[in-house]
Amino acid sequence: MRMHDRSPDHAVPTPGVPAHGVPAHGVLAPEALEADLLGLIEESREQAAEDPFRNPVLAVTLAITRRFDRGEIGEEVLDGLFARLRAQALAERAERLRAYVGLERDAASGQEAHTPARLVAAIPKRQGDFEAFRDLVGRTGFAVVFTAHPTFGMPRAVAGLIAEAASEADAAARRPLTEKAAALSTRPDPAISLDDEFEQACVAANHGRSALDAFNDALLEAARQRWPDRWTELVPKPFAIASWVGCDTDGRTDIGWWDTLRYRIESKRMQLDRVMRHLPQVPATQVVRDLTAGALAAVNRQLAVAPRLGTKPSLEAVHRFALALIIERERAQTDATAILAGLAGAMGGVATDEERRAIAILRSGIATHGLSNALPHFRLNASQIHNAVRRVTDLEGEPTDAAQRRSHLSTIHALLNDVHAVDVDFGALAAERASAARLMMTITQILKHVDGTHPVRFLIAETETGYTLLAALWLARHYGIADKVEITPLFETASALEQGIRVLDDALRNPHWRQYLKRIGRLTVQFGYSDSGRYVGQLAASFWIERLRLRITELMVQNDLTGVELAIFDTHGESIGRGAHPTSLRDRLAYLAPEDARRRNRAAGIRVRLESSFQGSDGYLMFGTLPLAKATVERIAEHVFALDLTDDDSFADYVLSDATSGADEADDPIYGEADFSAEFFTVVRQDMETLVDDPGYAALLGTFGPSLLDRTGSRPVARQSDGGGPSMITHPRQMRAIPNNAILQQLGFLANSLHGIGRAAGRAPDLFRDMRRDSVRFSRAFRLVQHAASVGDLDVLRAYVDTLDPAVWLERARRTQRDGRREELVVIATALDRLRLAPDLRRLFGRLTCDWLSLQAAAPDLGKMSPRLTLLHAIRLALIHRIWFLAVHIPGFRPQSGISREALIERFLRLDIDGCLTLLEDIFPVTPDPTLGLNFGEPAGPRDVGTYEAEHNTLFEPIRRSFARVRELSGMIQHEVGAFG
Repeated sequence: MRMHDRSPDHAVPTPGVPAHGVPAHGVLAPEALEADLLGLIEESREQAAEDPFRNPVLAVTLAITRRFDRGEIGEEVLDGLFARLRAQALAERAERLRAYVGLERDAASGQEAHTPARLVAAIPKRQGDFEAFRDLVGRTGFAVVFTAHPTFGMPRAVAGLIAEAASEADAAARRPLTEKAAALSTRPDPAISLDDEFEQACVAANHGRSALDAFNDALLEAARQRWPDRWTELVPKPFAIASWVGCDTDGRTDIGWWDTLRYRIESKRMQLDRVMRHLPQVPATQVVRDLTAGALAAVNRQLAVAPRLGTKPSLEAVHRFALALIIERERAQTDATAILAGLAGAMGGVATDEERRAIAILRSGIATHGLSNALPHFRLNASQIHNAVRRVTDLEGEPTDAAQRRSHLSTIHALLNDVHAVDVDFGALAAERASAARLMMTITQILKHVDGTHPVRFLIAETETGYTLLAALWLARHYGIADKVEITPLFETASALEQGIRVLDDALRNPHWRQYLKRIGRLTVQFGYSDSGRYVGQLAASFWIERLRLRITELMVQNDLTGVELAIFDTHGESIGRGAHPTSLRDRLAYLAPEDARRRNRAAGIRVRLESSFQGSDGYLMFGTLPLAKATVERIAEHVFALDLTDDDSFADYVLSDATSGADEADDPIYGEADFSAEFFTVVRQDMETLVDDPGYAALLGTFGPSLLDRTGSRPVARQSDGGGPSMITHPRQMRAIPNNAILQQLGFLANSLHGIGRAAGRAPDLFRDMRRDSVRFSRAFRLVQHAASVGDLDVLRAYVDTLDPAVWLERARRTQRDGRREELVVIATALDRLRLAPDLRRLFGRLTCDWLSLQAAAPDLGKMSPRLTLLHAIRLALIHRIWFLAVHIPGFRPQSGISREALIERFLRLDIDGCLTLLEDIFPVTPDPTLGLNFGEPAGPRDVGTYEAEHNTLFEPIRRSFARVRELSGMIQHEVGAFG
């Protein structure tokens, strides 16, 4: 067995090797270095099995640090190693993506095995069979919703290459694409604007629309073969594409109403352009072609005067934009009626079935989406609704206060009794200051001047009282659009998931709300998996959401609303911590919408429309190319029509236990063991809530975790502290769910998917094992735990915890023999001691370890982190340590802007590198004082006469380069884990 370090700690660097690390004699090539370091990982793990006091990750970190010191690993070699590790991570990610959406399965089967042909074949041949099929495919059963959460964690070019590679059936064809991606950085694009997000969402949406067209084409062709005389009557609308990019104002003040309008006009332009591209060039289509061409020209004139993103347009510019919308209104078309009528008229005038099918496909797309490329979802916060209505009430207190509940409900009922619609013009919109009123007015103008074909979705975050829904209804009536707005509560927090049924019940007790639902024909609810997952645990969140689904079904039956469609929008991320299933898209859809809940809705006679979010770079990958989009739509179709088709459930895909157990999704035992499921998930929730309130958890997330992440979206950056650095986080609620989850990924332990499961399983271990074996629902959910275990390692987490423990650094100082190293270690230990993190972090680590041991006992088959992912953490820790070693050599200086040298070192420990280097550039300028040599007419006063090139070359620039590699490793870890945030 070899030693991790082949030469003594006091060895000096190789002569002639400069500080920035040019490769020295005997330095390993990247390929050999990779093999050597992976060997160190394996060897260190073996040694740790014999020595329980040894941390294998820190041991490898120390070995890498010593190689840095000796010049054996220079920057050029390290970059070569990074390229190799990137290539492997990206190649595996492309393969996983291909498998996830089922591209191989589709390639191996014929058209008759795809859903369109099977749907036609599943209709019994009898009287009314065509009508049955028409009703089946003529209602939208699923919507794909592209959202712009700050999850654009990889460069756009890399995402495109991954999608292209995943679309290639031949591994040899994938290799050049992933190698090309590996030559690029994994860090996100440096400046991501809302326009960038919109453009990426449009690429995905366009692929999605093309995939829907292909699906509808196959439906129409299968129908033509069976009903040759009637198939042209079909207007299939089984699926829709939607987006809230540019329309989500929850927590944002940087999106102007003119921006939202411009994005909706852009979407309209793409829809009209789609018609012009795909409309057959025959005389029968000339009328609709002229109509569409005129509308497209008018829309382009409107866009020409639309204010651009990031500008604060003058009143004159707003006035010019408003007039363009009004003047061009009729030519631009404001709903799809005329175009749909033109397409219907053209259908009978074309000569071939191919031309008829092309027109029918366009008709379906427009009937589904109106004059939009993607249906709009608008979003804001419940508090914004309350503030907008507060100016017409004399109520005090908050509507969420139980003591104020009845008075608020009574007051809003009185307002609804006597609400009158007001006129809205662009002048009133420009003058409006209340954000909810402004958004409602923006929607009014969009429906009036852009596209009023379909009602639009109005999502309300943090809905915790029925008053919020009634207040939103009052606003909609006040602006005259109540019949065109689908008011949708978001249930995501633990209290909202518990109180959600009371929120809906309070609203349904109001006759105005019941009348509104029956008139609009749909009850829409939104479930969130991010905040719920991080506060109560991802598995527990799934249980509480499913329970609320079932109770909503009961509530609709009780209120005689079975004739109203139920639309359920599952808003989740692309990682397991935020609700995305890791195994396959099929599992993901079934995890979000379990079969039991869907069967109960069907038994109650309630039609359900399912909707699901696809977020940022990771979510858009599934629509990154047309082949990927087609496969994704096929999986969605299999899910939506699962109860209409006979399909054996391959239970072996979901569990690692006995695949021959006879598990039956139609008779899942988890629903027969109500006490087990309730107690199991209650324990998980209790433990997660205790964890979230643990000061050590906030310290773990907040010390340098945020600095490991690049900015991944257009949202404004986090607030700063009075001292100029990032605020110290004292509770997880002070950060958003996405960075919370991303930091757990980066620290090597996905607590919100793992913690509490051990104690819950240990309460009834035999029944726990039975459920893993026999329950499709429970086993599918547990696969999230299995994946979390495979990308997590308590040794990795302990390495980060120990890095923040001054005692570890002092112990290292006690034993080091390297010249000057003891002083560096003591300075770091002293600075860490001032942060006072270690006691809380040690207690936290003990809490996590206890539960993990219970989980291992209950599920001994759990996997572990791969050596490659472990190596990425070890290298990054060594780079962080190197940054700290360099930082302690920063010369002393007088306090600047209230920042002392001690405070600066503490900011370095929290990895606020960019902020620190900006400050140091002012304190230690690299250019001479520009006033030197100028005669100011008086005796010269004291000046700095020198520059600090040496400090920049030997300290500041090496720190900058090391930190860039720290962030680069974060990008690689993201790909290994499988998603950002």
